[in-house]
Amino acid sequence: MEGIAPNKTLFLVFVLVGFIACMSVEAGITSRYVRKLEASVDMPIDSDAFPVPAGYNAPQQVHITQGDILGRAVIVSWVTPSEPGSSIVLYGPKKYKYKYKANGHVKTYKFYNYTSGYIHHSTVKSLQFNTKYFYKIGIGNTTRAFSFSTPPRSGPDTAYTFGIIGDLGQTFDSNTTFQHYLKSKGQAVLYVGDLSYADNYPFHDNRRWDTWGRFTEKSTAYQPWIWTVGNHEIDFVPEIGEKRPFKPFTHRYHVPFRSSNSTSPFWYSIKRASAYIIVLSSYSAYGKYTPQYNWLEQEFPKVNRKETPWLIVLMHSPWYNSNNYHYMEGETMRVQFESWFTKYKVDIVFAGHVHAYERSKRVSNVAYNIVNGECTPVFDQSSPVYLNVGDGGNIEGLANNFTEPQPQYSAFREASFGHAILEIKNKTHAHYHWHRNQDREAVVGDSQWLYNRYWYPHDEPTSQS
Repeated sequence: MEGIAPNKTLFLVFVLVGFIACMSVEAGITSRYVRKLEASVDMPIDSDAFPVPAGYNAPQQVHITQGDILGRAVIVSWVTPSEPGSSIVLYGPKKYKYKYKANGHVKTYKFYNYTSGYIHHSTVKSLQFNTKYFYKIGIGNTTRAFSFSTPPRSGPDTAYTFGIIGDLGQTFDSNTTFQHYLKSKGQAVLYVGDLSYADNYPFHDNRRWDTWGRFTEKSTAYQPWIWTVGNHEIDFVPEIGEKRPFKPFTHRYHVPFRSSNSTSPFWYSIKRASAYIIVLSSYSAYGKYTPQYNWLEQEFPKVNRKETPWLIVLMHSPWYNSNNYHYMEGETMRVQFESWFTKYKVDIVFAGHVHAYERSKRVSNVAYNIVNGECTPVFDQSSPVYLNVGDGGNIEGLANNFTEPQPQYSAFREASFGHAILEIKNKTHAHYHWHRNQDREAVVGDSQWLYNRYWYPHDEPTSQS
């Protein structure tokens, strides 16, 4: 430093230290945890993880989801194997005293050489908020009884806890993920697509839809799972005569799309506690003038952040993904919709598809107009955190091939199976944590305090907290 005045030397030292500090804050983390990369194997079709309930024509594959936009209705669905039986749901706020009755309907479908059981759907309406209800199905044959709790009335400081699961499948690893989630405090599941992976079998063996329904029943019969479709729900196989996309999914899993003025079950919205949840379809048309585009354009202005401060979007294919698997597959949808996400200050986007875990910083890439060359994501406090949780454990295994170097927008990434939890505390703060499947325990692998973009749009720490 010869020839430089002492005060200038000191100034340069401070600048250098500050630069290093800033770089360390901005640097993302690629986890050093290394999971054994053995193959993910589906559990046998007669596994005790897929129990068939005892009794003649006993209801099975029971699952519930929210049945309206407000949270005062529940869609109850189940399958009877031998005959249609009754589609009635008896229910009430007292155990064994079923004061009310809801009628439903039953349907079946065929897929190549498979014929489904009798699939029932019944919507229970006019429920009270924040109330536990008991319900019974299978009237006239073998009955089974379950319960669920309605959410609290929507309000700015209403606390609520969501589980987040994606790409679960039905492997031994899937079972580990599922058992870990069952021990959590999640009150409802935000499911980001790819359910049974039946399409990995010859002729899309739909018996694997049945085993998946029985597998997840320990949770789905008691708390709502909010469904998003993924690529493994498409089931488009024209070479065997199956030309209707999403056929098994749409017969088995109903959602309240009409209550949010959607024309399709693949995109819709609900309010739950202090969250406004928008579900999008990565595998339906979303270009300008399409039904999904028109619906979303009208949907965002409806969100009242004074009632539901947390704006959450679910999709299957991620927009920001630094894994070589499925790299940039969500790019065209991002280009179409991202400017709306920043305009309306979406808080969180959950996606799946990539069989690994990744959390982004708050970034956007909306300045690019083909000719200006501004095509690099920039930090943007009006943008969401993107959370990729397609790590449920399915038969296709882990996506362990991350791009190098780690992009600046990527805050944390790890190739492990697991699940996540979002704890909304109030209108300003939520605590998010991701749990890897490790040594039979659900170990916290990443966590982050999230600040609401409408009520508290301040910088968040980008490292694990």
